[in-house]
Amino acid sequence: MDLYFAPLSCSLASRITIYEAGLEARFHQVTLSTKHLATGESYLDINPKGQVPALRTADGAILTEGPAILQFLADRAPDSGLAPPAGTIARYSLMQWLNYIATEVHKGVFYTLFNPASPPAAKAFARDELLPIRYRYLTGHLTGRAFLLDTFTVADAYLLTTLNWAAPAGVDLAAWPVLDAWRTRLLQRPAVARAVGEELALRGAP
Repeated sequence: MDLYFAPLSCSLASRITIYEAGLEARFHQVTLSTKHLATGESYLDINPKGQVPALRTADGAILTEGPAILQFLADRAPDSGLAPPAGTIARYSLMQWLNYIATEVHKGVFYTLFNPASPPAAKAFARDELLPIRYRYLTGHLTGRAFLLDTFTVADAYLLTTLNWAAPAGVDLAAWPVLDAWRTRLLQRPAVARAVGEELALRGAP
């Protein structure tokens, strides 16, 4: 498999999942500003949407959209527990969380905060109005819980990835102690620490 990623972006969740599942993959860094790979190849030839992650499967198929890729990877290692079995209510709960993180947290808040084209008023609304609502909901759910579901899943990998964006976006996660402690604890997982460490080392690289 080949994972196309940008350091510390949402594709980090896929790297975490690969390591948690014990899968083998080749990693290809994408420069999002130019839509090129280090080889000079146009990333748009792989994913015309120009977004990460993208995954080339062993049979050559291209998958895009993070939640779909996360589930695909988890299903390659069913014994890992990274996704409940298909067709179970637990699997639909997983998809519920993936959708919530993707739409309400990732796109609803952080896309606006990081988008240089967002007007200041839109950024302020996302930071001061939308984010507290999302974080209060997550705090209520995670209080007294180790994970979003009963065990660590790809939804936790995705949520952790978005919580890592708080400080760069000017959000003090210490104001949300449940989420801050949850993030700190998950960063101690060996696969998570490996993935985050590797991408921190690449941050700022072309």
